[in-house]
Amino acid sequence: MTRKKAMATTIVVVLVLLGVAACAAAWRPAIEETQSPPPADSFDQATLARGMQVAAIGDCTSCHTAPHGKPFAGGLPIGTPFGTIYSTNITPDPDTGIGKWSLEAFTRAMRRGVSRDGHLLYPAFPYPHFTHMSDDDIKAVYAYMMTRDPVHAEPPANSLRFPFGFRPLVAGWNLLFLRDGDLPAAPSPELAQDAQWLRGRYLVEGAGHCASCHTPMNAFGAEKTDQAFAGGFIDGWDVPPLNALSRTPRPWTAAQLSSYLRTGLASEHGAAAGPMLPVTRQLADLPEADAQAIAAYLLSLDPHAGAAPAPQPAAADAEAGADQGSLQRGATLFTAACASCHAEHAPMAAIGGRPSLALSTAVNADSPRNVIHLILGGIPFEGSNSAHYMPPFSTMLTDGQIADVATYLRVRVAGRPAWNGLQDTVAGIRKEGQSQ
Repeated sequence: MTRKKAMATTIVVVLVLLGVAACAAAWRPAIEETQSPPPADSFDQATLARGMQVAAIGDCTSCHTAPHGKPFAGGLPIGTPFGTIYSTNITPDPDTGIGKWSLEAFTRAMRRGVSRDGHLLYPAFPYPHFTHMSDDDIKAVYAYMMTRDPVHAEPPANSLRFPFGFRPLVAGWNLLFLRDGDLPAAPSPELAQDAQWLRGRYLVEGAGHCASCHTPMNAFGAEKTDQAFAGGFIDGWDVPPLNALSRTPRPWTAAQLSSYLRTGLASEHGAAAGPMLPVTRQLADLPEADAQAIAAYLLSLDPHAGAAPAPQPAAADAEAGADQGSLQRGATLFTAACASCHAEHAPMAAIGGRPSLALSTAVNADSPRNVIHLILGGIPFEGSNSAHYMPPFSTMLTDGQIADVATYLRVRVAGRPAWNGLQDTVAGIRKEGQSQ
């Protein structure tokens, strides 16, 4: 046998073995359904309180609640590169929800991505992270879900391009990318002994599944592990990196980060918006110790922590390269529409602790996307949290006017070089919003 034929034979054998393994992995037996959800009084109050807290850390309600829908009843459309997946109903409804699921079935879904009846769940459900959760936390979430109001609601059918609607393909995905079980050992003895760091890692890598949004995805829709926490792209928004928290106009501190997680505001960085806004609202009741643990872990991810900040272009150089007409128009529009809240000495800035736009993560970002989204859509009002409200300007300002305001913010306020092609970018983002 020639070397070429031997290699071809080896490849065929490997492919056959992978196919057999994938088929074997695609089959899972059903777990017998229960007669009805467990009675609410079968769970103690401490377990229910813990379950509510873990569900909030995982932001379960945001993904499993459709616009104007009942909490946890599913039906939220989740856009993926392969089509649209609709979230499932996780209320204890016995017919359309998980009311007949045992704790065993729930645990298997959380850890292995397998439904009670044996079909594979798509990894839009972040079981590759939930697999790291403890037995007690999974049991607590189960108790919490089983005591929610049951809602009879069948989500729409998924709309995935061929062949991605063929669920057994997920078995191959799991073989390649699912690493179930405990988190790997800490990278150093010092960290292994740091209880706060270990707690933060557990929350971030487990229930919090932060990397699902803050890590770039490969062609298979899996996280690029060699670029963990390097940033991402969700629902048209740029997701900032979490491994570069020292490379901002003012480096993030543990106090700023823990405050941001629980309030959605960081006085030296900005306010939560877009996909991050509901996350911070869910974390409002997160214990301070857990917020500090998450902050400690995230700050440890930055390989440049403690290094001198990268030099920034001089403000005069940034303005010299900008369109002066756009800057003047932007200054006028800012004074008329924005200054009452965002000017340096505006009452809202002093009373509400509104972050300075000069330090804003969005204004200082390489891409103008998030600034444009904020101007177009604002930040919706939520109860009495008036300091975290911004009206939308999509119907008040033209694409050109929004581009002028963004240019003014970027150059005059932040002292950074102007973004290019702003008006076209605004128009493109408007179209994206209309197509959703």
